[in-house]
Amino acid sequence: MIRVLLVDDQPLLRSGFRSLLAGEEDIEVVGEAADGREGLALARKHLPDLVLIDIQMPVMDGIEATRQIAADPALAGLHVVILTNYGFDEYVFDALRAGAAGFLVKDIEPEDLLHAVRVAARGDALLSPSITRKLIDRYVARPPHTGADANLKGLTNREREAVALVAQGLSNDEIADRMVISPLTAKTHINRAMTKLQARDRAQLVVLAYESGLPVPGGR
Repeated sequence: MIRVLLVDDQPLLRSGFRSLLAGEEDIEVVGEAADGREGLALARKHLPDLVLIDIQMPVMDGIEATRQIAADPALAGLHVVILTNYGFDEYVFDALRAGAAGFLVKDIEPEDLLHAVRVAARGDALLSPSITRKLIDRYVARPPHTGADANLKGLTNREREAVALVAQGLSNDEIADRMVISPLTAKTHINRAMTKLQARDRAQLVVLAYESGLPVPGGR
């Protein structure tokens, strides 16, 4: 059972999402909140698998709530997905940097929402190749953060290669094909890189790769 918390200041949107999610046998909505502070409290109370959270809300916005969730060891297994009206923008990038696993536009098709919930709940990033292309176009061209490359120095060459391919939006199977290794070995490289970089999930690997100036295949 995938346990979901909804955090958005629009009651109508929460109601629509709840109705859709509650109709699935493998999904349970454990709570709703109208702002980030209330959402954070409910996350600590219910320990859901996934939080769908709006970016712009009163009291505490979604980015700060995501940052506090990511910093709380008790919520280490919780995945945050950002809800936005506008598609990809700099707020979304800030949310990914804060620890979000991905983002969804609020007018998403019902079947796409259900698929996204299941993908995010199992720990995969909601970052399609088209979205990672936008990340590249808007942010990779900027100079990397001073000293950011030091974050990657502890990785082996194969781990760095795997991280670069994650940043391109490839799945484990696709990474395995590129690196001519088994999917299990690809997953091992990625998991070791996440551990060394203290990344919560694949989305944070993407952010770290871009901020560190790691060459991304096909990204230039």
